[in-house]
Amino acid sequence: MTEPLLRVIDLKTHFRTKASWMFGEKQLIKAVDGVSFDIAPGEVLSLVGESGCGKSTVGRTLTHLEQATSGRALFEGRDFLVMSPNEFRPLRREIQMIFQDPFASLNPRLKIEQTLGEPLFIHGLCKTWDEARAKIAVMLETVGMDPLVMKRHPHEFSGGQRQRIGIARVMILKPKLVIADEAVSALDVSIQAQVLNLLKKLQQDSGVSMLFISHDLGVVRHISDQVAVMHEGKIVEIGRKRQIFEAPQHEYTRKLLESIPRVKIGKEVA
Repeated sequence: MTEPLLRVIDLKTHFRTKASWMFGEKQLIKAVDGVSFDIAPGEVLSLVGESGCGKSTVGRTLTHLEQATSGRALFEGRDFLVMSPNEFRPLRREIQMIFQDPFASLNPRLKIEQTLGEPLFIHGLCKTWDEARAKIAVMLETVGMDPLVMKRHPHEFSGGQRQRIGIARVMILKPKLVIADEAVSALDVSIQAQVLNLLKKLQQDSGVSMLFISHDLGVVRHISDQVAVMHEGKIVEIGRKRQIFEAPQHEYTRKLLESIPRVKIGKEVA
């Protein structure tokens, strides 16, 4: 058996709200409350559930944007949740995140070549701007954009184009694990299909592992190898995609399946 690239064990991320005159004492919110899963090399695991179930907090915790309360997360056998920011920095190239809002995730003051080029220099992948621009041009073509757009700013693009740029910024570093947090939910349905097909092709061509976070099982069906269904901070069901869609065991999973809109994505109906 191949060792998992990522193994998450009993992950918990709890928050305490601020005390107020209306609600009295601080309240404990168990956003993530004992989540465990494995992702093998080259595999896509989708974490799906309704808004507020804690799925995005899982992604943010795994990228050190939130602090875990307890649990372990092993990347190639190393527990990176206990790492300090300096210790975790070398792993940032290998663990990358695609955010939900493509405009908010791009610095509006930077040209696209700066947005894609700076990570290359930070991680020592380029020494000159000529070398960086050559890599940027290839990456922009890979995500379906004209390399000439590298001289433009984010506000000059549509939402779908900005998300392609966000994907390019992640994939240009050749990560081993990509965490895609609601990466298509802010896009129109027709654009969602295009970006999903792009993500699937990039994942298959590069062999990168992916944690795909979504509230929509219809979207998840197109890209997943495994599916984990999350509800109120816990995973209530996990299995291979075919098992989840054809023989769901948990009542909550069945309710999610009943809510799927019948949307054409590529050659398959989701």
